Amino acid sequence: MRRALFLVNYHSRKGQQSLPEAVKQLKRLGFELLEESTEHPEQLPELISRYRGKVDIVIIGGGDGTLNAAAAGLVETGLPLGILPLGTANDLARTLGIPTSIPQACDIIATGRNLPIDLGRVNDKYFFNVASFGLSTRITEKLTKDVKKRWGVFAYGVTALQVLLRTRPFRAELRLNGEIIRVKTVQVSVGNGRFYGGGMAIAHDATINDQTLDLYSLEIDHWWQIIPILPAMARGRQATWPRVVAREAKEVEVFTRRPRSINTDGEITTQTPARFRVIPHAISVMVPVRADSPGLS
Repeated sequence: MRRALFLVNYHSRKGQQSLPEAVKQLKRLGFELLEESTEHPEQLPELISRYRGKVDIVIIGGGDGTLNAAAAGLVETGLPLGILPLGTANDLARTLGIPTSIPQACDIIATGRNLPIDLGRVNDKYFFNVASFGLSTRITEKLTKDVKKRWGVFAYGVTALQVLLRTRPFRAELRLNGEIIRVKTVQVSVGNGRFYGGGMAIAHDATINDQTLDLYSLEIDHWWQIIPILPAMARGRQATWPRVVAREAKEVEVFTRRPRSINTDGEITTQTPARFRVIPHAISVMVPVRADSPGLS
């Protein structure tokens, strides 16, 4: 029987209602569950560290924010990760090809393959999906738990529209691949995985194990200029538009005139000036046996 540290965010969109089903299924699949919970996500790394050498895997039920908060503990202990997608967007699960069905997700934790994946790091904070500043940070500030529970993934679009109407461009300097790029932008996004914001793509060919970061800067002067670009952004094809600067790099430095908050996987955690870099094969995660996910190379 395998021993698992079982961490569930009861405040996630499906946390409380899905817990009994998940526990029953995981026990049936041969796991001994050591359940822990905390009201403070920043305590997750310490909690995981306490179970080093005592468990075979860490199973986390929650959304991208909960997974992000646990990243440092997973890196430190080297314990593999099993994901139960219980959040609103579940972008990491989407990148990895993990379904939102609890029975199917449990089966993958029990019978899937253990795959090393990369992590992004900005300053001293890890991220799985995307780190960004500008428009996304203001969306995060307005996207309350009540809004996400009421509207689900549609909350991102509704909130983005509200924020966009009040957004003004700012200047930033990007240093990457020996190049200095000065931009006037409303959004700079740096992606490690493929999906973010409820299914948007950072780049059409981005994967979470390619040891590369994908960056884009959205250079619009008026809110309505983003409208024709939105379909391309949803598919990760924004690099083809003239108002978008897009690059690939292993490391990016960003400078702004005044400090700007940075969003990592849906949580505001640090600020500019910032150094973004990729950490290859930083952790391992249970994924479907068949490697048919668009977010894996």
